Amino acid sequence: MIPVVGIGAGLVAALLFSVVITGSPLAVLLYSAAPLPIFIAALGWNHRAGLVAVGAGAVAVAIALSLPAGIAFAFIIALPAWWIAYLALLARTDAAGTAEWYPLGSLMVWIAATAAMATIASALVMTTDYEAYRSVIARIVENLLSEMVRSKMISLPQGTMQAELAANVTPLLVRAIPLGIGASIVTTITANLWLAAKTVQLSGRLPRPWPFIPSTTLPRQALLLLVAGLATAALDGFVGLAGVALVGALLATFMFTGLAMLHDLSRGQAWRTPMLVSVYVALVLMQAVLTPLLALAGVIDSLLGLRKRAALPPPPST
Repeated sequence: MIPVVGIGAGLVAALLFSVVITGSPLAVLLYSAAPLPIFIAALGWNHRAGLVAVGAGAVAVAIALSLPAGIAFAFIIALPAWWIAYLALLARTDAAGTAEWYPLGSLMVWIAATAAMATIASALVMTTDYEAYRSVIARIVENLLSEMVRSKMISLPQGTMQAELAANVTPLLVRAIPLGIGASIVTTITANLWLAAKTVQLSGRLPRPWPFIPSTTLPRQALLLLVAGLATAALDGFVGLAGVALVGALLATFMFTGLAMLHDLSRGQAWRTPMLVSVYVALVLMQAVLTPLLALAGVIDSLLGLRKRAALPPPPST
């Protein structure tokens, strides 16, 4: 049964991954759901089914597209999903015989680390020459800026030439792109993990009780990783790229824990619903402003342990 489930999940994931070559908005959405079948196989059966899905999907993509595409699928989509699902189902038994499941905060740190590694893998699949990578990304950024200027999405200040804008802005955007990719991969992994776990829970196959997600907070070791990422980001080459990607991924995880803190601290308050609705609307309309604020809230919560003093006890797990 496990091989059948794994092969089926891998083929579906490969199909979702491959449709991105069409370039349509729907294809991008389907590509984002590529880890979902692997998550479902690994959570609903066991990690071995997820590992079979990794292999089956990678082989299918390599045959249908190319060997580099198969490698990209394995390291950017499939292996991260399998590893996070494996960690999510880890448990140990205490002296009283009670199962202690892998903490969500530690799982989020692993999601950030996995997202950073997937970002590096996406760059290395493109080329192992860092200067060639920079040149490719710079051309993409310059073309995007030119299109935005032509379509009036960007208004140039009087006396500013398009070439001058590109010369000043392109190096900054090239440096920052891994930060955005790392953050987006964290969001993709987290969303797919939640959806897969909820699907498996509804089917009655989820081994662990559903956790109280609002209580999620990152361990203080995540702050040390953030400092290490900031220090590494100042370096050149793929090492610097890894640091930037790690910073972006960790900021995204801190953003999620900052959002969880709002859910946790507002329990039982009359203003909870309007506050949460306002926050989610603002996340859509003012993402560039609110996301850093939520990440800062997550950092402060991890550093000071705010919820240990202020939050209500979590409800009993089911």
